[in-house]
Amino acid sequence: MMRMNDSLLEPRIIRLPEFAPGDWLNTPQPLSKRGLHGRIALIDFWDYSCVNCIRTLPYLVRWHERYAAHGLVIIGIHSPEFAFGQIRQQVETAVTHHHIPYPILLDNGYQNWERFANKAWPTKYLADPDGYIRYRQQGEGHYQQTERAIQLLLRQHSPGLTLPDPLPPLREEDAPGAVCYRPTPELYAGYQGGGLFGGALGNPTGYLPDTAVFYELPPPTERQPGQFYAEGVWQAWPEALAYAGQAGGKIVLPYQAATVNAVLSPMADPVALRLGLTAGTGGRVLVQQDGRYLNSSNAGRDVHITADDVSLVHVEHPRMMQLVRNPHYEQHELTLTFQTPKLALYTFTFTTCIIP
Repeated sequence: MMRMNDSLLEPRIIRLPEFAPGDWLNTPQPLSKRGLHGRIALIDFWDYSCVNCIRTLPYLVRWHERYAAHGLVIIGIHSPEFAFGQIRQQVETAVTHHHIPYPILLDNGYQNWERFANKAWPTKYLADPDGYIRYRQQGEGHYQQTERAIQLLLRQHSPGLTLPDPLPPLREEDAPGAVCYRPTPELYAGYQGGGLFGGALGNPTGYLPDTAVFYELPPPTERQPGQFYAEGVWQAWPEALAYAGQAGGKIVLPYQAATVNAVLSPMADPVALRLGLTAGTGGRVLVQQDGRYLNSSNAGRDVHITADDVSLVHVEHPRMMQLVRNPHYEQHELTLTFQTPKLALYTFTFTTCIIP
């Protein structure tokens, strides 16, 4: 007779595929499907610049701390969304920044992504000791449900095992009762964009690939949600829009959300990034909302507020930065002023879940 909690698990039909070759971090030797036999395995497909992946990481780290001694092995498979995510040093920096202790496999060629028939970041696959995939979760959230599935497999493998209650929510917006609104969609800055229709630049001039263009802001009445607008000299790359002037290039973004994040980089040239030619090339981006600098009530965690009450971010290497953290789901216009040539914008992402 099936216990009620067993309904969390999928039947023993699909097995884990073998891992494709790739560089590994946080382990002295590559892991294998055979080496995982007899242990519970949680496979997490992620990208270090993905907001939903980043928000999931604290739970993965805590599950490793709680259950590694009981036989859980967590493996992060890093399948990069952008070319800079293929650079080992950039991923190593992110692993250190987020205090990730479990093994990471670099999936630069998407071989593992394809072997798992994966579709999105993040996605988790939980396998039993015989290598059958028994649970999967796409996207962030459902943390207690995922932890209950982990505990269920651990207890099936070791009856009588004493385990703690599932973690309480690690963020207020993860708690029951949180309300999630429809945000501005993710916006890609490069001319290839994230889908069929390319990037989200809203200037009438549009994209002129690989060419420096002087853009003028359209009037406020002509700025539409779901697009951003440039002012000054900018060069469009496949994945990013890079500032090509000397000082003062602007990006203006009308949006609806609680938080705003941006993936920023010292430059957009993937070859230069791979060769490590970013030393001394970082710079500053001023951040304003509705024409005013941010303050302690709405500044994102990556924003620095100077003694003169100027809000800005320092861009030193490619990564996602949280720019705005409003207390509520709100509608605003964000202005980024790029003060350094070559600084590049890749994407804007948003979150909307709040405690009413």
